Amino acid sequence: MQHALVSIQAEAFDPVADSRLLDDPRAGAQASFLGLVRADGEGLQALELEHYPGMTEGAIEAMVAQAGQRFGLVGAIVRHRVGRLAVGEPIVWVLTAAPHRRAALDGCAFLIDYLKTQAPFWKKEHGLSGSQWVDAREADDAALARWGIEGTNAG
Repeated sequence: MQHALVSIQAEAFDPVADSRLLDDPRAGAQASFLGLVRADGEGLQALELEHYPGMTEGAIEAMVAQAGQRFGLVGAIVRHRVGRLAVGEPIVWVLTAAPHRRAALDGCAFLIDYLKTQAPFWKKEHGLSGSQWVDAREADDAALARWGIEGTNAG
């Protein structure tokens, strides 16, 4: 894969500028996903993410390389925010580029499913009833299973 960028950052990202980073004459399609901190029925007010610098980037870079090989991507960008984020704030941005739309779309979906279940982040929910650390959910393993990868969140 010619172009790959992984960034773990506290500051907001610029999806429009990122799309220009994957300009490549071999790319016939770009696919993207913008994830937001969402409110749930339990009064979530903010989500706090922590990571180990270097380890988290390395794990995500390996995911991006696997997606590149699996789907023939010519480029991919993964930006994930850390720190305390309020409901509605952007938290993750994934952009893939490939010769054809199906490869770009599948590569993007693969990276989102992988990030949700396997990326080494520690998440704490802050809500009306206090704060608590949370793990990935069993349902996230089902999303990963569609790619032939066994998750570790069940049970």
